Amino acid sequence: MIRKTNLVFVLILMGLLASSISLNPVAAVDWPIFHQNLDHTGFLIQPGDFAPTLWNFNAGKSIRSSPALMDKTIFFGSDNGIIYALNMEDGTKTWEYKTDGAVISSPCIANDTLYIGSGDGYIYALKASNGELKWKYKTENAVDSSPTVVNGTLYVGSDDNNVYALNSENGNLLWNYKTGKAVKSSPTVFNGTIYVGSDDGVIYALGAQNGSKIWYYTTGDRVQSSPTFFNDTIYVGSDDGKLYALNTTTGTVLWTYSMGKSVKSSPTIDEINFNLFVGADNGQFSCLDTRNGTHKWSIQTGAAIQSTAAISGNRTIFGSNNGKLYVLNKYSGTIEWTYEPGYYVFNAPLISSPAAYGNMSYLGSNDGYLYAVNIEKQSTSTSIWVYYIGGILIIIIAALIALRMIRNRAQKKE
Repeated sequence: MIRKTNLVFVLILMGLLASSISLNPVAAVDWPIFHQNLDHTGFLIQPGDFAPTLWNFNAGKSIRSSPALMDKTIFFGSDNGIIYALNMEDGTKTWEYKTDGAVISSPCIANDTLYIGSGDGYIYALKASNGELKWKYKTENAVDSSPTVVNGTLYVGSDDNNVYALNSENGNLLWNYKTGKAVKSSPTVFNGTIYVGSDDGVIYALGAQNGSKIWYYTTGDRVQSSPTFFNDTIYVGSDDGKLYALNTTTGTVLWTYSMGKSVKSSPTIDEINFNLFVGADNGQFSCLDTRNGTHKWSIQTGAAIQSTAAISGNRTIFGSNNGKLYVLNKYSGTIEWTYEPGYYVFNAPLISSPAAYGNMSYLGSNDGYLYAVNIEKQSTSTSIWVYYIGGILIIIIAALIALRMIRNRAQKKE
């Protein structure tokens, strides 16, 4: 028979173990692929000990790189060539690393290492904890594609027309496969096969071990969208205005859906109800059925959507080139909230894809700022552009007062 004191001790020990299991793994989840996973949901569960605040960070130049999240730190690149790591709770800078080209590539993270490409043609591997360089590999042109790391191998495209496979520990080249044009699409890897698009208009399926071509499918234009995997199907957009659903084994077309204009955005999938979310350059954001391409709903933003949507609870979140962040009910498409950092006057395109961390969302803008917003409370920090608008209004009011005073003096002289 167990004594009461022993029973109490066992219960306390079990409680401590349960709390550590429930919190620690959430905070340390890797981000090994563009937008976090094969569904491209861009979402991580927020740990219970996370204390977020609303903030914005000035990188100085456009942020087209999409953020990656790990262990309460957010990582992204900027057109100024700098890779940043920020504390997600308050937006303070943890470290930065300078490259020699614009960083449009989005980072991925695996085994405490951050991998990212740069316009200088290098692929960088940095320690996620402090930004220390582990290795870099030189390609022959800019690297705008976002890396994917699977089983110790890094896969990434380059504007030199190649898909590269590198040893993720030391950067040694394992193989490369040459396509017809630049590879800006980010590779998706599943079950020993790489799926990636190229500016030559082709979607490729390559063997992960040696880069051998398994199959290919030719679309009508460039493929810069990154393939999304679900239920033995690859979903990917093309600049020919169509979204394609292809069988992963054979490359056979299962269905297509016409978006009306180029689809650079990557599809996002909600597996629970077979929803696929994607935007197009005509400003249309649509929800389709993954099984047959049936249209469920659409909204129109009036400007190109190149941002890939994130999912958080019952919401889907994305940016538009009209400068607005959209938060929609993912079932109906009803707009729950929009956030406009530039307050219309100073709006800049939101090409970067938002990352969701519980109820918080983090997004980069072409105005050079990274914004932390609470989508549940629909609240944000005060944007710097408010002060610019306030200054402009003061100048206009002062000018009107001055004109009126001049006019009154002129009338008195008469």
